[in-house]
Amino acid sequence: MKKKIAVCAALAALLAALILLTGCPRRAPERVFTAGTTIPITFTFFNADAPGSMPWDDPVAQRITEITGVSLQVDGPVGGADQQAIALMIASGRYPDLIFAKGNLGMLIEAGAVIPLDDLIATKGNHIRELYGDKLGRLRHSLQDPRIYHVGTFGVNEPHWTTDGTLQLQHAVLRELGFPEIRTLADLEWALREYMARNPTINGQPTIGLSLLIGTWQWFISLSNPGNFLIGYPDDGQWIVNQETLEATYKFLHPDMHYWFRWLNRMHAEGILDPESFTQSEDTWQAKIASGRVLSIAYPIWGYSAARTSLVNDGMEERTFAFLPVVADERFVNPSLSNPGWGGGWGISISSTSRDPERAFEFLNWMASEEAQILVNWGIEGENFIVVDGKRVVPPEEQHRINTDPDHERRTGVGRWVHPFPRWGRGGMDSAGNFITRDSPESIRQNLLPVEVETLAAYGAEMWIDLFPPSDALPAPRHGQAWQYTLPPDLNARLVEADNFVRTALVNMIMGSPDNFDAAWENMVQGLHRIRIDEANRAMTQLIRERVQLWEMER
Repeated sequence: MKKKIAVCAALAALLAALILLTGCPRRAPERVFTAGTTIPITFTFFNADAPGSMPWDDPVAQRITEITGVSLQVDGPVGGADQQAIALMIASGRYPDLIFAKGNLGMLIEAGAVIPLDDLIATKGNHIRELYGDKLGRLRHSLQDPRIYHVGTFGVNEPHWTTDGTLQLQHAVLRELGFPEIRTLADLEWALREYMARNPTINGQPTIGLSLLIGTWQWFISLSNPGNFLIGYPDDGQWIVNQETLEATYKFLHPDMHYWFRWLNRMHAEGILDPESFTQSEDTWQAKIASGRVLSIAYPIWGYSAARTSLVNDGMEERTFAFLPVVADERFVNPSLSNPGWGGGWGISISSTSRDPERAFEFLNWMASEEAQILVNWGIEGENFIVVDGKRVVPPEEQHRINTDPDHERRTGVGRWVHPFPRWGRGGMDSAGNFITRDSPESIRQNLLPVEVETLAAYGAEMWIDLFPPSDALPAPRHGQAWQYTLPPDLNARLVEADNFVRTALVNMIMGSPDNFDAAWENMVQGLHRIRIDEANRAMTQLIRERVQLWEMER
């Protein structure tokens, strides 16, 4: 789908960093692998989500090698530039054995860089077939090329037992204000104003009402996504999709998208929004959260877990955040628990230059097995979990380490190799009737912080999802999630242009005078029309309709 991109001399160093090297063989494990071979092999693996190199040396990785004979040399894109990294691979013609390309798989398919997996799935993919079942067809590439080039990375069975909500507010704020109802932006604004007036400083530093992370790619999460959540639309990336017509619209053209940004404009003018939101680094933002002086954020917990752990370790649990079902106003319904089902859009592929594609597939197939899923999710029995009355249990001392050690995953490997491999999902059950992951409604309730239990009880709830409209009361998207789709190269370039334009326009709009907001918003809309984003709308609409048609053919 995507054309090759020329490589200039200035990128030579980056290219060299992306060429993955074969590791040294290891001593053959004693255990027999599924395929009947114990010959050690190291596969190179490009993981678009990896923060640089990921050493394959933790206890879980070592146990995987003992079982399969396979070890991985894992590298990620330099500076998080996954599309550029894929383009450089194509330009060089040299590929790692395994590739997780996220939304750039089409580039690799067009370049002949990855192999179809249909025959391998049919002959060697028992665990893959069992995992995906009647959803296996959702791995197919397109109506025009219905072959399978990857095994999916997201959980097949993912019930909503947790949520990060749309906006989050410190427990300390809710407690001091008597646990008021926080349903709308107006409610949140009142709480921030009132608490900041009472507490102009926290721990000797100025109180920050709301701090966002806008200066990097995270603007998609911290600035863009809340705009559609607040008006009742789930996460479709930069799109809003009409479920009746399957028509996709670049979301900043939707007439209701202005609410969040207009509110931010006023919060900036009144000193409630952190003025460094537009430029601060992720480390600076995390440090502010860890200091306890940031009252509200708009980010999922995976993006600030280290700061949260620091707050707990420093005795500031009340400065962690409650997850709230905030909407723009009472006309809208919070979509946080909307269930798009398993989309199958992203996953791991095997390159056309892999030294042993069959062995690579056998490894991926094993990663979908019950044995592998228990290992990557729970860790080593007797070290990370024990079995009590036939059920896996995390001992209290291990749970304490999970809660307080920000390096726990790296040190133990527990959870480290779940993504981006095939996974059952938190709703999956093993052959003994136990949940395949460490999450269950019971364990989630047991692992809540005391301050979370206090806040939830004040609102008559036991879990955060109790505060939100339930999944069965929300529309189920027929198309999955649009952020897993990839436009053709020319229109994808136009989407990138539109995103860059919108980000700059929104920042200027939020920092500008409230009196000029309406004119600035209209200028942005007109600028998008000049970019001809409407053509991208039509292309995305076609992709979505074809994907739904492809899925329905598999029923």
